[in-house]
Amino acid sequence: MNSAARLPTVEAIVIGASAGGVEALLNILSPLREGFVLPIIVVLHLPEARRSQLAEVFARRVAMPVLEAIDKTLVEAGTLYFAGPGYHLSVEQDRSFSLSLEPRVHHSRPAIDFLFESAADAYGPALAAVLLTGANHDGARGLAQVKQHGGLTIVQDPDEAQIATMPQAALDLHQPDHILPIRGISRLIVELEQIAC
Repeated sequence: MNSAARLPTVEAIVIGASAGGVEALLNILSPLREGFVLPIIVVLHLPEARRSQLAEVFARRVAMPVLEAIDKTLVEAGTLYFAGPGYHLSVEQDRSFSLSLEPRVHHSRPAIDFLFESAADAYGPALAAVLLTGANHDGARGLAQVKQHGGLTIVQDPDEAQIATMPQAALDLHQPDHILPIRGISRLIVELEQIAC
């Protein structure tokens, strides 16, 4: 585990997950303390047809406020955001959300790459990006972009992921700063927040 002294000061955390992601996210986010200061923005691949219940499910299990990201609203500190079904979610330069109906990426809308690449542009080195379990290659290119912009990149250990395809695709493309099991990712997020405080 890197010592806190070597960790950067981040202003936002983005997380991407697909198959197996709900359980992984609950394990990462439910230990976070009340009053956690960083915004966390999540793209979890969803079936498109129905309304997402993610915000409700996580609101019951997580100490921070949980919202579905709304077009043109500003990213607020200490809030957990989920991308809604059917729209790509990006972060603009002014750190507001933007929803779009551009074509699917890796058969997905929302796509993790969309969020990661836009957040890399908006936050640069002040971004931490986490890629979790999933069955396709979404997120690998976006994670590489975060790294190119100087951000911190974290990949779930494929050996531990429920479905290793997505973390492995990221590892095939670039060397992340951290390859960790879920518990380690949760601890790292806590450390990043303590530095940001």
